[in-house]
Amino acid sequence: MTTTPAGSWKPNVITPRNARYATVVAFFAWIFAVYDFVLFGTMLPEMAKDFGWDAAQSTAINTWVSVGTFVVAILLGVIADRIGRRRGMMLTIGGTAVASAATALTFNPAYLIGVRSVAGLGYSEQAINATYLNEIYDVTDDRFIKRNRGFLYSIVQGGWPVGVLLSAALVAIFLPFVGWRGSFLIATFPAILLIFMRARMKETPQFQVHDRIRRFVKEGKADEAAELAATYHVEITPQRVPLAAIFADGKFKNTLFLSLAFFFNWFGTLTFSILGTTVLTEGKHVTFGNALIILILSNLVAFVGYVFHGWLGDRFSRRNLIAIAWVLGGISFAVMTTLAQGAVAVVLFMSIGLFFQIGAYSALLYYMADSFDTKTRATGTTFVNSLGQIGAVVGGVIITSMLSAGTDITIAALVVGAGGTALSGLLMMGCRVDVPNATRAEDEALAKVAE
Repeated sequence: MTTTPAGSWKPNVITPRNARYATVVAFFAWIFAVYDFVLFGTMLPEMAKDFGWDAAQSTAINTWVSVGTFVVAILLGVIADRIGRRRGMMLTIGGTAVASAATALTFNPAYLIGVRSVAGLGYSEQAINATYLNEIYDVTDDRFIKRNRGFLYSIVQGGWPVGVLLSAALVAIFLPFVGWRGSFLIATFPAILLIFMRARMKETPQFQVHDRIRRFVKEGKADEAAELAATYHVEITPQRVPLAAIFADGKFKNTLFLSLAFFFNWFGTLTFSILGTTVLTEGKHVTFGNALIILILSNLVAFVGYVFHGWLGDRFSRRNLIAIAWVLGGISFAVMTTLAQGAVAVVLFMSIGLFFQIGAYSALLYYMADSFDTKTRATGTTFVNSLGQIGAVVGGVIITSMLSAGTDITIAALVVGAGGTALSGLLMMGCRVDVPNATRAEDEALAKVAE
């Protein structure tokens, strides 16, 4: 592919309308990606009844699904740094549609593990959203968006509790009529619609500039590459293996601690979100219907947590905010599993735990996107994001082992879920201190050229 001279080309201009449209589409895409992703855990008890699995078998299957999800998710970031953010986002929602439809046809555990691994594309929706929105919010000339970029992203990331809420609500309404297979089919159609909606979005100018420089270098056009790099304040660096680049000098410590924090925090996500119905039905002895109601109420509170942490992250260090929130979330989950008795107490401490543990992800994903440069932003965010699945694997193995050894599920939830959540908050303190909403030099250059 031949490129034109640097001086006769300009990247996309992101208007306020473009930014608003992308925000709305990202919000709904994340909702339905989460709906499909969480639906698997929500319906696991019902699927287990059909196939005759016990609790240990169910968690083992979920563990293998997490392995497959990790493999798919980690590859997506590398791909998105090559094909672009927009195409990467179309790929994630497309994967959600395929996974939903294929899950409805499940006939044995091996097949289920395979098709649910494809759901790793949907799981990566949040990482690609963070990458894309982080870049377009930085170059739009809308002052409100620039001042409140973390708050706006928190609404998008709030699609997680909304997706969980939608999953639980639709299951409660339609399960008696369509069964668990029909519940998965319902998620397919909105995902297909969102693929076409995403086709109308613009590629980020940051990616366009870096991709064009890369093509110039590949074609041996050093002068053109240098001219373009100087215009947009981009440093031309030697090509590295993408995953090696995010651990390069100056990035190693932050990437390491961010990865470890994300890894252990998913002990809590696995326990109280993915396996939440199992913990509530078998550990707190509530009915499946009441467990769905508890998840609905607690995730309504979690949505408020997203908005709260996103708003606060625009004003204070996101790193410190996340660390404090996760420690508080771990304490709340510990109280819920050990001391809470009765529906009111269980709902209260489950809600407080999700408010801090899940709610902090609105600040976390934006913080992650800010932690990597444009060349490796999708790779870095999806790599850290994918480690959540390794955390789910390890957490699942520990929970499965404890249950197989006869440990009560509430004790397993305390050790793995509450303990992992609190530990992740402490690990966040090893990450870099951030300045909220700082503007990068290349983004300033893009904004000036757009004017």
